Amino acid sequence: MAMATDALTRPDSSTRASRPKRPTRARRTTGEKVFSSLNYLVFALFALICAYPFYYLIINSVSANNLSALGDVRFWPIGFHLSNYAQVFQLQGLTLATAVSVARTVLGTAGTVLVSAFLGFMFTQERMWGRAFWYRFTVITMYFSAGLIPVFLIIKGLGLTNNFWVYVIPYLVQPFNVILVKTFVESMPRSMQEAAEMDGANILQVFFRVYLPNMTPILATVAIFSAVAQWNMFQDTLIYITDQSLYTLQYLLYMFINQANSLAQAAQNAAGGSLSAIANSATSQTPTSIQMTVAVVVVLPIIFIYPLFQRFFVKGIMLGAVKG
Repeated sequence: MAMATDALTRPDSSTRASRPKRPTRARRTTGEKVFSSLNYLVFALFALICAYPFYYLIINSVSANNLSALGDVRFWPIGFHLSNYAQVFQLQGLTLATAVSVARTVLGTAGTVLVSAFLGFMFTQERMWGRAFWYRFTVITMYFSAGLIPVFLIIKGLGLTNNFWVYVIPYLVQPFNVILVKTFVESMPRSMQEAAEMDGANILQVFFRVYLPNMTPILATVAIFSAVAQWNMFQDTLIYITDQSLYTLQYLLYMFINQANSLAQAAQNAAGGSLSAIANSATSQTPTSIQMTVAVVVVLPIIFIYPLFQRFFVKGIMLGAVKG
C-alpha cells in the first residue's frame, strides 16, 4: 500500500522530462566583469561632471558670500545661510518676470506640440495637396534663415514688438519636431486610420481621436525640447521687447549678471543700511552671490520638469528618429 502511494505521489521520469527547465544564467568571464565595471565607472564620472556645475551654483548660493566671492567654496557649503534667496526675491521685477516666463513656456510648449503633431500627421497623408513641396519647404528652413534684420522687420510689420505673443507665434513651427512626429506617425499601423474612415471619421476626427491619443511618447519628447527652449530664451526679449512688464526671467538674469555690482550695493542698502548689516561680510551681497543665486532660481524649475517626462523621452526620441 505504501509503495502504491509512493508511486502516485512521486512524479515519474516522463513528467520530470516534460517540465520546462529554468534558464541558467551564463557566467560572465573576468574580462566581461572588468568591462562592465569600467562602464559603470566612466558613466558615473560623466554624470558627476554634468551635475557638478549645478551643484557648484547651489553650494555657492548658500555659503558665506565673502568666501564665495574669493572662490573658496568648491565641494561643500561653508557658512551656510539662506539670506541670499530672501534678498534676491526682493529684486524689482523678479515676480512679474517669473510669471511671464511661466506663461510663455506653458503656452509656447502647448502650441508647438499641437502644431508639430498636426503637421507631422498631415505630411504622412498622401491625399494632402502639395505634400512633398510643403514638407521640403518646411525642412529647408532648418538650413536657411532670412537673417536678423528681415525677421525683425517682419515681426514689427505683424505688430508683435512689445507684444507677449512674440514669445509664442514665431516658434509654433519647428522643423526638427515636425520630422520627429512624422517619422513616429509613419511607424504606427495604417489600419487605425482605415478603420476610423470606414466608420465615417473625417481627417480631423482621425487626428484628434485616433492618432493624437497614441502619440504620447513623441509628444512628450517635443514638449521637453520646446519647454527647455522657451524657458531659456532671452534673445527675443533683447531684440523685440522694450516694455519692462514683458521681461522674462532669463532676460532679467542676463541683466543681473551685467549689473551685479550695482545690484549687490542695492541689496546691501535694502538690508537696512546699518553699519552692522553691511559689516557682516558673510551675508552681505556680492556680485558673485547675486549671480549664483539668480542662476539657481532660473535653472531649478526647468530641471524639475524633466523627470515628469523622462519615461516617455527615450522611447519617443528613438521611435521618432528611426523609421520602423
